[in-house]
Amino acid sequence: MPTPFALRAPALAASVAVLLSLAGCTDGGSSNGGGEGDKKQDLGSQELKWADCPAPDAAQGEGTEPSPLPGGAEWQCATMQVPRDYAKPDGDRIGLALIRARAADQEKRIGSLIFNFGGPGGSGVTTLPSAGKDYAELRSRYDLVSFDPRGVGGSAPVKCQGDKALDAYYAEDATPDDDAEEKKYADGIKEYADACEKNSGAELPHVGTTNAAKDLDLMRQVLGDDKLYYFGISYGTELGGVYAHLFPKRVGRAVFDAVVDPTQKTEQSSLGQAKGFQLALNNFAKDCVARGDECKLEGSTPKEIEDGIVELLARLDKKPIPGTAGRQLTQSQATNGIVQTLYSKEFWPYLEQGVDEADGGNGALLLVLADSMNGRNQDGTYSNIGAANAAINCVDSKERFDVAYAKSKVPEFRKASPVFGDFLAWGLSGCSSWPVPGQWETPDVSAAGSAPILVVGNTGDPATPYEGARKMAEKLGKGVGVELTYKGEGHGAYNSGSACVKTNVDKYLLEGKVPTAGTVCS
Repeated sequence: MPTPFALRAPALAASVAVLLSLAGCTDGGSSNGGGEGDKKQDLGSQELKWADCPAPDAAQGEGTEPSPLPGGAEWQCATMQVPRDYAKPDGDRIGLALIRARAADQEKRIGSLIFNFGGPGGSGVTTLPSAGKDYAELRSRYDLVSFDPRGVGGSAPVKCQGDKALDAYYAEDATPDDDAEEKKYADGIKEYADACEKNSGAELPHVGTTNAAKDLDLMRQVLGDDKLYYFGISYGTELGGVYAHLFPKRVGRAVFDAVVDPTQKTEQSSLGQAKGFQLALNNFAKDCVARGDECKLEGSTPKEIEDGIVELLARLDKKPIPGTAGRQLTQSQATNGIVQTLYSKEFWPYLEQGVDEADGGNGALLLVLADSMNGRNQDGTYSNIGAANAAINCVDSKERFDVAYAKSKVPEFRKASPVFGDFLAWGLSGCSSWPVPGQWETPDVSAAGSAPILVVGNTGDPATPYEGARKMAEKLGKGVGVELTYKGEGHGAYNSGSACVKTNVDKYLLEGKVPTAGTVCS
């Protein structure tokens, strides 16, 4: 049974290339970081063997070897060893996949700027090269570095179900209508969790955000930096917040973009996403209406367009339509396809085209969009973004909601979002059968003594609603969190095209000039 999109905010840059090519068709942690014994000191002095990067493997997603950056700069890859369990530093080690492009001006080099693009579960090794040109200015003084966090892609990836089983899993009905469908839904959740335990039981307790933050600190040491220079996007802001809490004195310059609200529990976060995606869809519908006859969708008001989408999804719930390569487009896949297009205003044309074609009985484009969301490669294999996402979320959060509780929340969620509410309400039960206990209800991101952290919120962000930026800035602490607002659309702000946002972020990272708290860009 598919875990709805509530738990996942995909790394957008990695998705863009796929969509453009196809559109024509836990561990507990203490404030001292725990487990920093002699073994970690040995690992801190390890020498990385940088070499040419291979093509991504199946777990990382499809693609070819990363192309050189404009100007000819090459990408290099390496593997860094970390403890599987920081409580047992003399125990087993796992390898983390890293990628870098060296700074253009080595004489003025500040250090390594480490990126986490979100998910959780997104491969930084595949995402950074696809987005590298967007950070060309930052590469003037930083090595651009990213990595696959533990459990992700090339870093001891979590494995759950096989490709054929995942095809069925993502196609299944995620909004049960009767007792039989509810039982099937609950059974599907348990089958998925059982598969994760069977295939990756040794890794599941150790893939949480606390350990990922400790990996970041080890990475800082191995890369030779006294301080951490960091750019976190979406879930990457939560990872950055946890790092700042554990190691406040080791924060150098850090930017959080598309900010997760650290004060919200699972239910609050899912309800916030329901409202956020509904807002984004409403903004799309307003734009469609404003274009008049150019808009392919029927409806003279935004509500009429949204009602048409609700009706389409209801029809798909009863009867799927043809998609691609003999596959069918189901209600669940159509919803994920629609969600994928709301991460960026650049994708709105695909939303319009996909819904219009599906209304006419052709589900190909929405299925392609759903496949991108779910990590399905063109050859029918899957990356491990879904498995990693579930594993990290469920070992982080200690909350466990059964199917009966999720059902009780449907009316409230549906009121918040007629299009997405049902899916997000039922999705609350996604960790109900998880075999490993979680760590927290909300992460502690208090970071007294840290250097300033620039927190960038987007008023039109569907996946990490704008209010989260203010909450993150507050919880980081006075003098630490510095909020900058972007009045725009899409998930994130730095790559939105806003010169104001980019200038403020670049000056902070390159020159140390902190913007005035409360700065607003449009």
